Amino acid sequence: MDDHMDTDPHPTPATPYGTPDAPRLAVRGEAHLEVDPEIARIGITVQARGTDRRDALNDLTHRNTTVLDLIKTYGEAVEKIETGTFSISPELTKHGRDERIRAYHGRVHTTAELTDFTALGELTTRLADLDLTQVEGPWWALRPDSPTHRQARQQAVREAVQRAREYAEALGTGLAALVELADIGADNPMPPAYGGFAVGNMRAAAAYGGAPDLTEAPPLDLEPQRQHVYATVNARFTMTPPQLTR
Repeated sequence: MDDHMDTDPHPTPATPYGTPDAPRLAVRGEAHLEVDPEIARIGITVQARGTDRRDALNDLTHRNTTVLDLIKTYGEAVEKIETGTFSISPELTKHGRDERIRAYHGRVHTTAELTDFTALGELTTRLADLDLTQVEGPWWALRPDSPTHRQARQQAVREAVQRAREYAEALGTGLAALVELADIGADNPMPPAYGGFAVGNMRAAAAYGGAPDLTEAPPLDLEPQRQHVYATVNARFTMTPPQLTR
């Protein structure tokens, strides 16, 4: 006689629909917060052109250094500086049956992230006033660890509990226990907000015969774009069995 107790290796899961003794209630909780942005990003593209590769590269390096030095003068207002793409390429031209290099074009793209929006307007204007420099943005956003995201999630959970209580009260009963809480895509599913401008100064540099502009443009007045943060949860509860008979 085998004394080993027979156990089922694949137990049948509990029904998700509840029972008369423990009816289940499923609800959705949602939250939508509208808040001021915490950071703003701008993109800066510096260009250079020359008939000699080395001259074009040196000019590009000088212009890029000027841009980086200017950004760094704003100290703690600038949270991050990142250099992106760099390129230097020849411009070809037809000369009889042959192609010859007419000039070299260089380009460097940099991204700056700022937290001081007053400094942002001034820096943007000063960058755009540089020769052969283009500025794009700003892209307004919240930090990934912003407490606003947590607030939205908590508000969505509270809204789910409140909604479940209201349903239970309509049946003359109350909630017994939380069975499941599922995050179904909370936290700002919308793309980062974009506040548009693209400004640039493509006038010829003094090295190419142009006279330097000694006047300074007034700072741009930039209004931060409000951010929308969403959170949604699904929640399942058990209820105390309601008395449905009258």
